[in-house]
Amino acid sequence: MSDALINGLAGAGGGIIAQLITYPLQTVNTRQQTERDPKKERRRGGTVEQICQVVKLEGWGRLYGGLMPSLVGTATSQGVYYYFYQIFRNRAEAAALAQYRNGMGDGSVGMFSSLIVAALSGCVNVLMTNPIWVVVTRMQTHTKASRKPQLPPTLPLSPDEAITMAVTESPSYRTSQAVQEVYDEAGIMGFWKGVLPTLIMVSNPSIQFMLYETLLKQLKGRRALGKNVNKGVTALEVFLLGAVAKLGATVLTYPLLVVKSRLQVKQVKGGDKSHHYKGTLDAIEKMIHFEGLSGFYKGMSTKIVQSVLAAAVLFMIKEELVKSARLLLKKDAGLIMSKPT
Repeated sequence: MSDALINGLAGAGGGIIAQLITYPLQTVNTRQQTERDPKKERRRGGTVEQICQVVKLEGWGRLYGGLMPSLVGTATSQGVYYYFYQIFRNRAEAAALAQYRNGMGDGSVGMFSSLIVAALSGCVNVLMTNPIWVVVTRMQTHTKASRKPQLPPTLPLSPDEAITMAVTESPSYRTSQAVQEVYDEAGIMGFWKGVLPTLIMVSNPSIQFMLYETLLKQLKGRRALGKNVNKGVTALEVFLLGAVAKLGATVLTYPLLVVKSRLQVKQVKGGDKSHHYKGTLDAIEKMIHFEGLSGFYKGMSTKIVQSVLAAAVLFMIKEELVKSARLLLKKDAGLIMSKPT
């Protein structure tokens, strides 16, 4: 089994576990990003309060709306990303080693090279998995309209509530319904809505991996200078490095994530045109005009908690799975070599 395949499978496994742990936060965050009524946003309160409201008004199931396609998307996305990341990383390491033999550099992959490797991996991942995330976004922002009343009758529906509550009268919103809805709106290209800001968002995992690899390299360097030369990086250290790296990347790229969510949520033609976006630039212009710069940071605190926790768990589990797989393969190879011929 190749090292790239081991990393791909480990990344998929770690991504699934991280997604299961943090999914309710992700659902609430998507709703925060797509909310465009300031009064309604204030009325919903903080993250914990919003989670309680969803459970009370819509049931526990709505916190996990779109979970199955999201798990498929996460496994596919992380698997594709780590697979190609390892392939590009191996090539970068080979190039760095060749330069070292020619008297240039120290033989290690530099910060800029790490950024390029992560960016290339991210672009491949985005183009392959964007349709899955369009469907997931629809299912996360869907609100059941069959329960009455969902809101006090004295409170008028905001434009956003009218959009989400008009999706269907059925108590369940299936993946097939979301797929059909996207296709009816914009045809096959509807599944690549938000792909431009998502491609730009490649800078998020790129920055994340650049920070992670840099911090990991520094940690290993300090450990090599100390007494515990043979001591490896622990799971807790990987967890903390992953959290710090994701925190920095999320703060820098969050506005693009909000724009992407706005483009992928259900669009209704007619009515208030400030809530209908023709494309990335149109969304940015309307958000600036109608909501100001604060609109680009809606739900950021929730996202930081969700994404940092998910990234830390993913890094930790992925690294442990990779170590276990390599150890298992090494043992199997040793058993084969020790067998009498």
